[in-house]
Amino acid sequence: MKYFFVFKKLIPFFFLAVLFSCASKKDMIYYQDVDNLGTQEKSNSYEIKIQPDDLLMILVSAEDPEIAMPFNLAMANVASAARPDAVGQQSSLLYLVDAQGYIQFPILGKLKVSGLTRSDFLSKLQDQIGNYIKSPIVNLRIMNFKVSVQGEVTAPGTFAIVSERVTLVEALTLAKDLTVYGKRNNILVIREIDGVKSYNRVDITKVGFMNSPFYYLAQNDVVYVEPNQNKINGSAIGPSTSIIFSITSILVALATLIITTSK
Repeated sequence: MKYFFVFKKLIPFFFLAVLFSCASKKDMIYYQDVDNLGTQEKSNSYEIKIQPDDLLMILVSAEDPEIAMPFNLAMANVASAARPDAVGQQSSLLYLVDAQGYIQFPILGKLKVSGLTRSDFLSKLQDQIGNYIKSPIVNLRIMNFKVSVQGEVTAPGTFAIVSERVTLVEALTLAKDLTVYGKRNNILVIREIDGVKSYNRVDITKVGFMNSPFYYLAQNDVVYVEPNQNKINGSAIGPSTSIIFSITSILVALATLIITTSK
């Protein structure tokens, strides 16, 4: 009988171990209220805005290439970073948006570009270049579009974005998703616009975040995933917790064996 009382005293430790390792469904599942939503209206197309320190590649073309040439930066021989001794490759020079949001454009001079979307700036360039060239074709691309993902994700890092836009979901996917310890209802998005930082919270367990201004990320956004309470508790208890649980499991098994053999 005394072994039975020993076993009873060990049972709470066993349930504590199970409870500590479990996570609530509401803390883990994404888009939990998606079935409560009806058909959504088509959302407006999203475009990022040009910011200071952006690198822009702008190419102007026309039916006669020689006419468009003065509106393009000169090509330069650039040696490969991996093989600096190799023969350089032809590479177009990039426009750096200065701290005041301007670039120096051939023929047209100083242009304000910060705060404009790609479409806005393209329209502006086509109108002004159109004073010199009939039906000019202008191609524009932001070359240093990147976002950073930190915290409780599988593969944190800074990711270069080759398309013109990226969603928060896509950025988290690039980081190979949240760990089981990631806090899904309080993700922080840090954004800087014209030198002013904003700190914004997003709950991806509710599908409504897709209508948030932070569903689409801007260049240089930082996404931080906080650790949940389980991770914080585990860090506070220390690495010896797993050892304690292992010893408890052994003691439970030993008590069970003693009780069984003593009958």
